[in-house]
Amino acid sequence: METGGSLVQAIRKPTLTPKAIIHQKFGSKASYTVEEVEEPTQNGCPGLAILQKGPCLYRCSLDLPDFTVVSGSFKKKKDAEQSAAQIALEKLGINLSADSPTAEEAWRELIARVKYIFSNEFLSALHPLSSHFKAALRRVGDLNASVPASVIAICDGKLNNLCKIINPTVESHPLLVLSYIMRAAAGLPELVVGAEGQLSIWRKDPYPPNVIESSISQQSDVAESISTMAIYIPCSPEKAVEPVILNISSTGYYFDVIAQILGLSDANMVLVSRTIGKASSETRFYFAAPKSYPLDMSSDLLNAKVVPFGGPLNARASSLCGQDIYGDSILASIGYTWKGQDIFHEDVTLQSYYRMLISKIPSGVYKLSREAILAAELPLTFTTKTNWKGSFPREILSSFCRQYRLLEPVFCVSSIPLKVSSELSRSNNKPGVSESADQEREYTNENESVDVDPKLVVSGSSFTCEIKIYSKCQDLILECAPNVLYKKQNDAVQSASLKVLSWLNAYLKDIDMSLEKEKQLANVFDIKFYRQIFFKEVVKCLSVCNCQHNETLGRKEPELNGVVENDASYINIEGTDSDLCPSNGSLLCVCYSVSLVTKGELQKELLESIEEFEFEMGTGAVIPCLEAVVSQMSVGQSACFYTELPPEDLVLAAAKDLANALAFLTSPCCLEYSIILLQVTEPPEDRMEQALFNPPLSKQRVEYAVQQIQEFCATSLVDFGCGSGSLLESLLEYPTSLETIAGVDISQKSLSRAAKVLHSKLVMKSDFDAPCRSIKSAILFYGSITDFDSRLCGFDLATCLEILYSKISISNSQSQLFSEVNPI
Repeated sequence: METGGSLVQAIRKPTLTPKAIIHQKFGSKASYTVEEVEEPTQNGCPGLAILQKGPCLYRCSLDLPDFTVVSGSFKKKKDAEQSAAQIALEKLGINLSADSPTAEEAWRELIARVKYIFSNEFLSALHPLSSHFKAALRRVGDLNASVPASVIAICDGKLNNLCKIINPTVESHPLLVLSYIMRAAAGLPELVVGAEGQLSIWRKDPYPPNVIESSISQQSDVAESISTMAIYIPCSPEKAVEPVILNISSTGYYFDVIAQILGLSDANMVLVSRTIGKASSETRFYFAAPKSYPLDMSSDLLNAKVVPFGGPLNARASSLCGQDIYGDSILASIGYTWKGQDIFHEDVTLQSYYRMLISKIPSGVYKLSREAILAAELPLTFTTKTNWKGSFPREILSSFCRQYRLLEPVFCVSSIPLKVSSELSRSNNKPGVSESADQEREYTNENESVDVDPKLVVSGSSFTCEIKIYSKCQDLILECAPNVLYKKQNDAVQSASLKVLSWLNAYLKDIDMSLEKEKQLANVFDIKFYRQIFFKEVVKCLSVCNCQHNETLGRKEPELNGVVENDASYINIEGTDSDLCPSNGSLLCVCYSVSLVTKGELQKELLESIEEFEFEMGTGAVIPCLEAVVSQMSVGQSACFYTELPPEDLVLAAAKDLANALAFLTSPCCLEYSIILLQVTEPPEDRMEQALFNPPLSKQRVEYAVQQIQEFCATSLVDFGCGSGSLLESLLEYPTSLETIAGVDISQKSLSRAAKVLHSKLVMKSDFDAPCRSIKSAILFYGSITDFDSRLCGFDLATCLEILYSKISISNSQSQLFSEVNPI
């Protein structure tokens, strides 16, 4: 663990993508057309007469008013579009790096943007902010046409981006945007008016009647009123969080309704937070500004300061939002969107509030992805993609970074040749990362699957992955460099992501741990982090997240006789023993329910139930007591056991009826788990083999075969039932007298994989010191060991490994092929 030192900076991305710049300059006049293209693939192996389909590729054509450009072929549509836009920019003579405006240029653009926002043209535009302007026109009295400055700040992304160019600290202090907007409005006295010390702006001259009529006609008829549920979060932690109803009439403005609940007479003094959750969400916190909000109206653009708010910090709201929220606040999902002129709204319930709370740590995100809040746990290991259930570690890590407003994780995948990785495995108790890594590629996270350029990867390579996480200001927060090798790059990425998540989980549940324990925890998970920046960006947001504590909040511990967590003596298992019992690595399917029960089981309230819930045994994918009970069961049996209450937030996030759950929590109670073991699927043979034999038996057989082959002075060999070419590939790794190798198999899919492997090996054998320098050709045949094939006559050796076949008849010519092969 590092707590100081110079910080490594992330590669700075351009402010705008090529496609965004094209849109700025041409708007709807730029037309993108993406088409799928097919490119022929060459297997490079004579004798393999199998049609092979190449990867799905895309090409984009960009039509501009004066010319058209066409991109190259890409695996992803968006890459093709960005490439076409980049080519167009180069043709226009626009340089991305040189096109970023200076702070002074951004300030001039900011003033121009505010001027456009209050123009007649903008009122009729399809924009969330223009809908606010139309709603403000329906306000009565002195507030008519008055628009809260906080609305302008949150609804216009261009204004925010310009403010970030002027002053990068806006990212950490979003309320600074208000200062810049009010200063820009002050520079337009002929157009807009803003009262000193107030947070509202309005046009100096009213909109023309025809403009108002035109804009209002765009809105559809709405109901007399809209009712939506929101959450009221008092500033005082002693006061309970409670639901409220927002009733907005068809002629009203929802900001006025929120202001009334907050006890404000002027909705212009309502401040709004950034969105919570997805970027497309309208879920935000609304809170009151002081009567005279302090604005920094100094002339120094670059060094505008965050003026002290002067009110009490709402710790619960701030921890959930990741932004300082002051005073009482309202959490609501309401607003205007790009999809239409009408108001969007959806209920924010107490249950959704508690689910937001538990999602602040990785294990909570995983629990929610499985909809098993009281049963699931973030697994300790990533075994296989098939056995993993719920959101993958990489997805959870990306979600965590977005939630805390960090940059997307940066992954660095390294491929290590098989020979090097084997030496590492033999020289260490566990595989390590060598400095002689063959190839390395760095990339940022996206929704598509991770892949490494096949041209850069030696067939048979092992993979390792390093992860770095940066703040929005591009300060390095933490890095994880596990010294473990994996056969698949996706496994390396997912396993490294899981290590980061496991460390975050453990750390955020015990923020006050000693420095010694902190150091040990970092070493266990191969984490190096910068404590000061980590606390500033992450820990600060979790100052009062209830879900990180393991004590029951505001309530005495239940006193129940015979209720002891993780004690098998209090388990009741019923049903006949079927002898189908789970073991580590097994994939289990259970039916379970979790209920709140009072002392003496006088009352019961169902919290959570799933009819078919799958998890892998031995990976920590469920809570320990549940796994301990299931390990004693066989298929068809049922069990019932009790545990003490987990943190209250988990119970309330899972509750189907929140009112009943809260009533139960006022008296001593515990959780009752009822389980039925439905199915046990044993792990695949190869995984069992890897667990019991090191190296696996399949590898031992191949190595033995290679040893036997090396003893002959044969120049040609045919492998019957070659499959994906494991033996043939191994022959290219060791020095032999062979010049020609061939494979026969009845699976075209296996032959296709073998062709790719052998081709890559033979192409890369230009090194004269390579063991496979004597082998000049590799031929693959589609066929069966039971059928005579004259093309196979004349080979010196024949091999047949791990093949099951019934009684066969071998002709004299074929029997000669087997005459010199030792039994393997």
